[in-house]
Amino acid sequence: MLYITIVIYFGVLLLIGLVASRRIQSISDYYVGGRNLGYWVAAFSTRATGESAWLYLGVTGLGAAVGISAMWVVVGEVVGVAIAWFLMASPFKQASKQSNAITVPDYLVNRFTPRLEPTLAVRWLRPVAAGALAVFVVIYVSAQIDATGKAFANFLEWNYYTGALVGFGIVVIYTLNGGFLAVAWSDLFQGLIMLAGLVILPLAAFVVIDPNTVTAGFDPALLDIWGAGGPTLENLLTTVSYAAIGLGFLGSPQMFVRFIAIKDEQQIRAGRWVAVTFTLLADTGAVISGILGREILVGPNGDFAAILGPDGEQVLPALVSHLFPPLIVGLFVAAVLAAIMSTIDSLLVVASSAVTRDFYQKVLHPDLPDDTLNNMSRRVTLALALIALSIAMSVATLAPNRTIFWYVIFGWSGITASFCPVIILSLTWQRYNAAGALASMLTGIVAVPIFSFWLPLVPSWGSVAAQTGELAPAFLMSTLTGVIATLVTTSQRDSSHLT
Repeated sequence: MLYITIVIYFGVLLLIGLVASRRIQSISDYYVGGRNLGYWVAAFSTRATGESAWLYLGVTGLGAAVGISAMWVVVGEVVGVAIAWFLMASPFKQASKQSNAITVPDYLVNRFTPRLEPTLAVRWLRPVAAGALAVFVVIYVSAQIDATGKAFANFLEWNYYTGALVGFGIVVIYTLNGGFLAVAWSDLFQGLIMLAGLVILPLAAFVVIDPNTVTAGFDPALLDIWGAGGPTLENLLTTVSYAAIGLGFLGSPQMFVRFIAIKDEQQIRAGRWVAVTFTLLADTGAVISGILGREILVGPNGDFAAILGPDGEQVLPALVSHLFPPLIVGLFVAAVLAAIMSTIDSLLVVASSAVTRDFYQKVLHPDLPDDTLNNMSRRVTLALALIALSIAMSVATLAPNRTIFWYVIFGWSGITASFCPVIILSLTWQRYNAAGALASMLTGIVAVPIFSFWLPLVPSWGSVAAQTGELAPAFLMSTLTGVIATLVTTSQRDSSHLT
């Protein structure tokens, strides 16, 4: 029964790709679905894309490992999603519609192009944006492929590499065929599965757990919102790293391309409530599932690492197998795969658009008509997918102790620091210019690996400061650099006018 459920799930995805492929007539159809998405599809697509494997396996594992302090992730995500949908979606939709943009770099170039000859900064903006997207998105996709292998290994006891290849093959087939439409429609289907799983699982855990242990039997450290030890400096910095994850919803291209694709502002107003509700329910369900799973499976005296893994990332597979019969286990396997594949497909389309449209067409061959790019778009999507697969396989071999949570966060941080400050400032600060945008983007690209790999090695204070993670400081540096570069270049231009 377990395998029947999974086969049905894969069959639905392939059918969606086949149906969507018949509606692909242009590059706009392939990358933004003809700008005709309804709010249900758009809302579920942004949320399914934004969550990925780190929600089902990473956040549940975090809840099991650190307890209620993992709720700071929920706070950060809900705030980030609400700001994106309530404050940023409509102005971004208007601006992208006016410029006829089908990618985020399209929007940026139009936003910063002056009426006269484009400046050097504007000319570099598109290739730098395309390069950043291609690099960090491929890393992010590789993390999802890695999670696919782990999901098959944990749930079905498959060989890791076999599971990764099977999941990879399915998602590439329907993405190549149906493009953005297949991605968006499958995200609605997969998002419903994800949401149902993370609502049902903690409720089922509550039914079987002894009510007296909910407070009395738990380690008190797991019930402290600041983490073990209370509000210490390290815990406060860790809290910042958890909440900062929500910054990624304030301009990441894989999310904001949905605002380009949504039909109109009326759909945005309806969709924002769906998106926020989804985030609150799914993220809270993940954390609570991890906490209750630890109590049910490990208890106060069990060996946490031996039962749930060193970072708790086996809690969801173990809890599901403990609570449910094989048929329901199969549904949860589908839910985990949905979380993974709904992100892989979206990211592949975004990365393909960066290479095909933003670099090959707009930079190298600006006179090339859109209708010649359909086949190339599919070839580029496949090539990027294969690169991501090779990275995932290499990381699995070279870093056997990696965790899904932090592997995913590195790619997420790169996209966030490179693009979110640029989108925020471009929508809220009229004076912001191309030089500032380019400075923001380059700073974000460089800062993420610096804060991730170099900062922890600094003697004495580096390991403490690294508790903040790479996302928040890289985001801050990117924002400040963009502001400073804008002010400096604007002052220079004004001075030259005076002389």
